[in-house]
Amino acid sequence: MMPVLFIGHGHPLNAIQRNEFTTALNQAAADLPRPDAILVVSAHWLSRNDVAVSAAERPETIYDFGPFHPDLLRITYSAPGAPRQADRVADLVTAPAVRVDRRRGLDHGAWTVLLHLFPTADIPVFQISIDVAQPPRFHYDLARRLLPLRSEGVMIVGSGNIVHNLRRIDWEDVNAPTEDWARAFDETVKDLVLTSRHQDLIEYGRLEFAEAAVPTSDHYLPLLYSISLQQPGEFAEFFYEGFQYANISMRCFRIG
Repeated sequence: MMPVLFIGHGHPLNAIQRNEFTTALNQAAADLPRPDAILVVSAHWLSRNDVAVSAAERPETIYDFGPFHPDLLRITYSAPGAPRQADRVADLVTAPAVRVDRRRGLDHGAWTVLLHLFPTADIPVFQISIDVAQPPRFHYDLARRLLPLRSEGVMIVGSGNIVHNLRRIDWEDVNAPTEDWARAFDETVKDLVLTSRHQDLIEYGRLEFAEAAVPTSDHYLPLLYSISLQQPGEFAEFFYEGFQYANISMRCFRIG
């Protein structure tokens, strides 16, 4: 089976920076098998009352962020698409029916991470959207139906952030001190992941500091896609733990 990853992707500037986080991605990549295709569940492809899978032959690089460093706009992640595997997702997930989008490109939740994991961009990549109109259990259950892909050479990557509240970060200092509430929530989630307490992770709104750590579900939900694919006897291995801009959790782990 292909391993499953969860990556805390953070600021788009990580695409062009060399820091502890990007170094950890480079090091983790050295131990990864080469997949036939990569499916990314990104916090930056959101849909409503609809689930779509991307099936472009040559997905474009999407610059879906603010006016940060101009070098970001010069990056092209030119990986091929994976239309065959996208059609397979539509076969596996029938309720709700998955819409196949043959034009969608790769958003920064995908390519800023893949630049460090698979820099040669020669592995087919596709994405599935997150229907934000649905509750957390919906996403966990949907992801379970993707399990056969792991045995078919597809590496599944959840790309979000466990703690992500843009109103409570320090935009000016990537190394700003982390507040206690953010660190406490991140540690709680770490413990739940390590002990495979999936129900508690699905019901994250009951956890202490959840309101501050997860004010919107978009960056947390990719975590549920990753843990739902865990099989008996598999354990999570964290390959990066840390924060950027005070309160963005960059925690990353691998299962399998």
